[in-house]
Amino acid sequence: MEQMDVRLAKLARKGDRAAFAELVELYKDKIFHLAYRMLHSRHEAEEIVQETFLRVFTNLDRYDEFQKFSTWIYRIGTNLCIDRLRKRKATYSLDAEMKDGEGTDWYSTLPSLEDTPDEQVVLSETQTEIRKSIDSLPEKYKSVVILRYLQDLSLQEISDVLSMPVTTIKTRLHRGREFLRKKLERVL
Repeated sequence: MEQMDVRLAKLARKGDRAAFAELVELYKDKIFHLAYRMLHSRHEAEEIVQETFLRVFTNLDRYDEFQKFSTWIYRIGTNLCIDRLRKRKATYSLDAEMKDGEGTDWYSTLPSLEDTPDEQVVLSETQTEIRKSIDSLPEKYKSVVILRYLQDLSLQEISDVLSMPVTTIKTRLHRGREFLRKKLERVL
């Protein structure tokens, strides 16, 4: 049976605006979370979502309906994030001032299932340390780790999104985990 998103993409390609709106509803939050986790900026994540859907809309005729739609849209979103990170990298300065708490405590704003405030604080601090460790990963490991563990994509899906062999994905994941393990052993 044909995937619903593939069917919607075909309809949208033929000019069905309602079908495109459904695609947006299906993927806007997923792309936002991907972008937010990669860029740590709500504003930039919102821009990436808009850019992603603009590219999807303008390139629907290029979509190969024999591949998963999710892989295609994640590839677009991930590439836009990577481009944004590359552009941003050149503008960092060691002398630049950071706004209070900028990009350091976003996990603590997530609703918690923990019962006590103490448990919530410990969880928040642990997650903040993990987030900092992920942030410090070299770019080539960071995107793979985020796609695998935060977006829950399979190795094959990550391979498709990043246009790399699965063996490369496995190697980068292993090295990324080793980097995180060593970093977190010192911190936690």
